[in-house]
Amino acid sequence: MIIDFHNHFYPGAYIEELKREKGYASVSTDPQGRLLIHYTGDYNVVVGPHIDIEHRLRDMDRNDIDVQVLTLTTPGVEREAPERGVRLAELTNDGFAEIIDDHPDRFTALATLPLQDPDASVAELERSVEDLGLKGAMLLSNVNGKPLDAEEFKPVIDKAVKLDVPLYIHPTSPINSKWMDDYRLVPIMGFGVDTSLAVLRLVFSGALKRHPGLKLVASHVGGVFPFLRGRIDTGFNAYPECKIHIQEPPSTYLKKVWMDSIIYDNDVLMSALSFSGAEKMMLGTDHPHQIGDIEKAVSRIKELDISPREKELILGENAARLLKL
Repeated sequence: MIIDFHNHFYPGAYIEELKREKGYASVSTDPQGRLLIHYTGDYNVVVGPHIDIEHRLRDMDRNDIDVQVLTLTTPGVEREAPERGVRLAELTNDGFAEIIDDHPDRFTALATLPLQDPDASVAELERSVEDLGLKGAMLLSNVNGKPLDAEEFKPVIDKAVKLDVPLYIHPTSPINSKWMDDYRLVPIMGFGVDTSLAVLRLVFSGALKRHPGLKLVASHVGGVFPFLRGRIDTGFNAYPECKIHIQEPPSTYLKKVWMDSIIYDNDVLMSALSFSGAEKMMLGTDHPHQIGDIEKAVSRIKELDISPREKELILGENAARLLKL
């Protein structure tokens, strides 16, 4: 079974709510008649598979993908006014549950949480997992400029650990994107940097030490942290500030972080695999974004110079184990 862990879908009720009332996210139509969703630093072009499940199924069949783990995508809900964020999260998660009910063999999903209201997020995570059957949650890499290791978000992490479900870190507009607005540098560079910033703060703040059972997943092959691994451990050894909350090298914890394979380059992918191992990698396509890779994602894994068993793990077995499918 081939499982695509990283892809995105906009439930219809989410889109309609964005159209109904302007907030952090806004919608417009481009000259080609396509819907655009705007937010600080970036925008998304909404295409068929973003909103049409039958179109999506055809794409999956054409590219040998059996199951997709649906998630929302930027701009998410966490930068809206709290009441609207809660409403958008509920609409999104209900929409995912309906799709899973209609196509139980083809889709599962991770919940969207209104992290601007941590108490509501704890309740929504519990509702999504226990009542709707979703398999965990996707967290955007910062919450309106606040890092995920902030004290106020600890109850969300605690709840995920208690429920034994993964938290998937996906990038959004970086905490500091002042000079990334030009040339689409937010999605090109800023996303990977912000994902790694979130992961490293969770490591250095001791969150992974406190919660050895936390199932943390980082998108886009972890962002950039796998390629800074030597500098990270070297800095830990050199700087006393790094040892305030942890005593073991950061790589001890970073090797426990799961990641998806969407990186477009097999040499880079092999470097990440040499650090984390095939047991921590899952197939990702970023479908159907403009820089999605659904046409090549499966073949990229099959072409890697690794064992057939390692390919099986990446293509589906790891995700099935993590999500208890």
